[in-house]
Amino acid sequence: MNEIGGQPNRIEKNTKIKGDIVSEADFRIDGKLDGNVKTSGKVVIGKDGYIHGKVECVNADIEGSFNGELLVSDLLSLKSSAVIEGTVAVTKLAVEPGATFNASCTMKGKGGSLSSSSSSMSANSGSSKSSGGFKSSLSSSSSSSNNGPAKAS
Repeated sequence: MNEIGGQPNRIEKNTKIKGDIVSEADFRIDGKLDGNVKTSGKVVIGKDGYIHGKVECVNADIEGSFNGELLVSDLLSLKSSAVIEGTVAVTKLAVEPGATFNASCTMKGKGGSLSSSSSSMSANSGSSKSSGGFKSSLSSSSSSSNNGPAKAS
């Protein structure tokens, strides 16, 4: 993990935390967090990790479970074991086949600010079939995948 604001922080497996976390460093969560995370770094939710709350970060890699509001100013990467529920706002989205993505998703423009022409979408990528990793174009009216980067118009 990249050290943006200092040493990365870890919440280990079998650890449960209730409360809010504010930091400039990266975070890796392998335990359970019931609360909010705000960081100018990267958030990684490990395979056994779970967050229920609001997460604001630059990048996120999710292998575990998330339920709540997820605000990622750059790249959100969902691994095949990820389970996402709630609302998501991202600039770039990468979803591996097998990931469960039951969220209302808003994609921001390249400038990082939400444009008035952004669309809201909901999808479940768990039923998507593809060989290897892919970046999909998700929309509520189409379930086909596209090999180009996901973009909302």
